Amino acid sequence: FPGADSTLGPQMKAIGEVMAIGRTFPEALQKGIRSLDIGVMGFGTKAFQSSPEALRVPTAQRLFQVASALQAGATMEEIIATTRFDPWFVRQLADIVAVRNAALAGAPRLTMLTAAEMLRLKRYGFSDAHLAILYGEDEMAVRAHRKALGVIPSYYRVDTCAAEFEAHTPYLYSTYEEDDEANTTDRKKVIILGGGPNRIGQGIEFAYCSVHACFALSQMGYETIMVNCNPETVSTDYDTADRLYFEPLTVEDVLNIIDREQPDGVLVQ
Repeated sequence: FPGADSTLGPQMKAIGEVMAIGRTFPEALQKGIRSLDIGVMGFGTKAFQSSPEALRVPTAQRLFQVASALQAGATMEEIIATTRFDPWFVRQLADIVAVRNAALAGAPRLTMLTAAEMLRLKRYGFSDAHLAILYGEDEMAVRAHRKALGVIPSYYRVDTCAAEFEAHTPYLYSTYEEDDEANTTDRKKVIILGGGPNRIGQGIEFAYCSVHACFALSQMGYETIMVNCNPETVSTDYDTADRLYFEPLTVEDVLNIIDREQPDGVLVQ
């Protein structure tokens, strides 16, 4: 709630959560940030107070404060000393900022981005909306330029057995690699968009609707495709729908799945 103390301690304060999957830590982190549905589209897209005094206090905003500090020129050593974060994580966060700065220095305008530069940004988790903010462009303009460069996501399956046994679970996430494991079909199909993270005013009832939509569509002969990023809801059980995309519920991520699956319809909430 507005005005509530956001200092983090031993007491649980959040009512919801998101989960993000990527091939690298930066890719997964940036997916997780935009999955939160709080108006922050990536690491460092909004300015936050980044003084050493602010960074010392563990709050819900500290990750974003670290981004602002790094962009303002703070060193890794200063961030580590102030936050007590593990150096490995600080290095990963600093790499995201370094890739951002290198892209803007090498390509001051969106149309100057090459396919290799765009691919590197996507592998570091930069969304189209994030790049639109950086370049002062419309998100659809970024999407059009990215697709013109041939930079489109592939989809990998989650190995639910950690390679101990061969697994064929229809549990997918996007990344920017050469292989693709989506194995789409020609069946008539419908995409169901889940409710995302639980929050005040949005909770279990949305998962209930999503699950029963899957069941009803299956009875009607449709292949069901669930898109959600909430790990604590039954709608993201791998056997609820015919196929599960564990992805952020953003315009870019949903349109990428629509492009890949070519469904007959999409159910939204």
